[in-house]
Amino acid sequence: MEKDKLYIVMVGLPARGKSTIAAKMKENLGKDGIKARIFNNGELRRRLLKKNTSYPEFYDPGNREGAAIREKIALMNFRRARDYLSRKGQVAILDATNCSFARRDMIISMLGDHKLFFIECINDDQEILKASILRKVTLPEFRHLKKEDAIHSFERRICYYKNIYKPLKDERNFIKLDSLNNQIIEEEIVDTIPFYDRIRDFLVTDCVKNLFLIRHGETHFNLENRIGGDSCLTPKGIAQAESLARYFKKKTIPIIFTSKKKRALQTAEPIRNLQKDCEIITFDEFNEIDSGVCESMSYEEIRQKMPNVHSARKKNKYHYIYPEGEGYISMKERIDRGVKKAIYLSSNSNNIMIIGHRAVNRMILSHFLFRRMEDVPYIYIPQDRFYHIIATQDKKLFQSKRYNT
Repeated sequence: MEKDKLYIVMVGLPARGKSTIAAKMKENLGKDGIKARIFNNGELRRRLLKKNTSYPEFYDPGNREGAAIREKIALMNFRRARDYLSRKGQVAILDATNCSFARRDMIISMLGDHKLFFIECINDDQEILKASILRKVTLPEFRHLKKEDAIHSFERRICYYKNIYKPLKDERNFIKLDSLNNQIIEEEIVDTIPFYDRIRDFLVTDCVKNLFLIRHGETHFNLENRIGGDSCLTPKGIAQAESLARYFKKKTIPIIFTSKKKRALQTAEPIRNLQKDCEIITFDEFNEIDSGVCESMSYEEIRQKMPNVHSARKKNKYHYIYPEGEGYISMKERIDRGVKKAIYLSSNSNNIMIIGHRAVNRMILSHFLFRRMEDVPYIYIPQDRFYHIIATQDKKLFQSKRYNT
């Protein structure tokens, strides 16, 4: 039906997650049999123009030639989107910065045949922005540049867009989205928007197609029943890491997220080595629980030397916080943040891998799978198997899998 057709207009500065959200949204709508297509200005530009347009001055609003080319590309996509909806298409997603009033006025004037729904992606987390730019500059259009030059070029491109950036304000139907935390910052809906309930629910859902949650291999501290520290893997732990690498060899793992501890990195390296194109990204958020004054002690030593600590933690393991350290309850914020960062930086990858620690992985599991707080510190996290997690709007799967050791 004609009334069930919609233009979705992405808005936001570069590297804010627009294309990732657009791609996931298209897949999500397709699961309901809704015909959706993405019209990405950058992809059309790279396909049509022979000359390189990665240099930042191309995006300078004062560059008349560059501005004319970019407007021509935008107009082509507007027409393509309109043609798509005039046939059997139901949702046309306009994926570009669309960050000036002039550009959005042009969209409104040209695409008045169906409802318009604007989604502005906002993310000013500098650490995430830096990591996003690092991934952006691996695109083919930057291959002729050194890494540092490519980063500088992209940062200057962002600055040019900032000069004309105007947040959504007076548009009839819009959502402003914190694209890192999947939180709606502001919302204004005047008209009846087709598929609105499904789209809104998708925007606030942590979606992962396949998350492989792995605990590091056996360490020397594990053998001594010691907590925390920065122990290396034992020969058995190295063998476990190599076995994991063989197990995942036929799967595409673009990024492995780990803590900054040696044992997690030593588990990740063999897996990366058997992948075609894989990088390791370390997060402080995935470091093991900080046991404060008890760091590197065995549980027996804590029981004997610090009986008050031992008994207090035994009574309420989730809420207990180690002296000068942390506890499960105080880890929650950083673990949730780490998960959000991993999902964000994975873009629309089919597979995500996180290599963490026992307490960390318990908290990650509880992020996706409801557990009563008092039960979280007892979730089973062995070293001879991993968890396979699928968490989308329509499907939840949690499976413990053994790998060959």
